[in-house]
Amino acid sequence: EVQLVESGGGLVQPGGSLRLSCAASGFTGRDDCMGWIRQAPGKGREGVASIDRNSKTDYGYFVRGRFIISRDNNKNTLYLQMDSLKPEDSAMYYCATTAGTFGCSSGRLGIYGRTWGQGTQITVSS
Repeated sequence: EVQLVESGGGLVQPGGSLRLSCAASGFTGRDDCMGWIRQAPGKGREGVASIDRNSKTDYGYFVRGRFIISRDNNKNTLYLQMDSLKPEDSAMYYCATTAGTFGCSSGRLGIYGRTWGQGTQITVSS
């Protein structure tokens, strides 16, 4: 059974930082593109960041230079370091996976990524 458990969300002031974690289990080698997507109320989901099996990363233009995605294969955990947070970053963040057969990118994850957990809420507000 596939499980993804997100944690680390919360309320933070503009300019602040948060670190999200995603504990993964039950995956086969097929879903080798992993990352984070987000969805704000009334908006479509966005691919935030992706990382493939070789740790090659990709970011949505709106977070580039502010967020860093990483993975610890020994712990089966995915991370998202979020710095210089803006109010427009407020959303529910989900860990997501998809097959990397046709490439791994934040864009593909936003379109094809499957989410398995409940997500974690990020609110950026003063």
